[in-house]
Amino acid sequence: MLVADYSGVFIAIEGGDGSGKSTQARLLARRLRDAGREVVLTYEPGDTRIGPDVRRLVLDVASEGLDARAEALLYAADRAEHVAATIRPALRRGAVVITDRYIDSSIAYQGAGRGLGVDEIAALSAFATGGLLPDLTVVLDVPEDIRRPRITGLGDRLEREAAEFHETVRQAYLRRAAADPDRYLVVDASLPPADLADLIAEHVEKVANR
Repeated sequence: MLVADYSGVFIAIEGGDGSGKSTQARLLARRLRDAGREVVLTYEPGDTRIGPDVRRLVLDVASEGLDARAEALLYAADRAEHVAATIRPALRRGAVVITDRYIDSSIAYQGAGRGLGVDEIAALSAFATGGLLPDLTVVLDVPEDIRRPRITGLGDRLEREAAEFHETVRQAYLRRAAADPDRYLVVDASLPPADLADLIAEHVEKVANR
């Protein structure tokens, strides 16, 4: 087990497309800032110097047919820069870092959804991040019949994947959470956003005060 080399708190918000991650990340950041905490709100892919280019390559429909391994490596490259340039420095100065997507996204989408292997993508993610794990990963779980109508417009390259792909991703998240319940919180993302925010904030407070 790695010993944390920081004094901050690292929270990852995870879940399928349309689960409400971005909304919940913003609501949590607002609460913590109102409580006087320094908060760094960030996201993947894209919130790095190389991020906008990576985001375009992996999500643009023009990249249809992109090799699955190439996709996984692009995400890993973005994550390596994200950790080195944004996440670790903020944690070391004592901030709360909230990221919209982190390693579990790659494990669920590329490892399970693309069939590259959960263990293989977990190892790639560990290499990219230097083994940095969140103190808490919140998984927003929502069934397909609720998730799909939340996608506006035609959707990006991953949002357009078939329902079977997204169910595979969902189940991968749930298996990850079940295997490490002390580090994961699974919440029902079909709840009203305000109620969901209350549940998440209550649990984050406990983690932050450990």
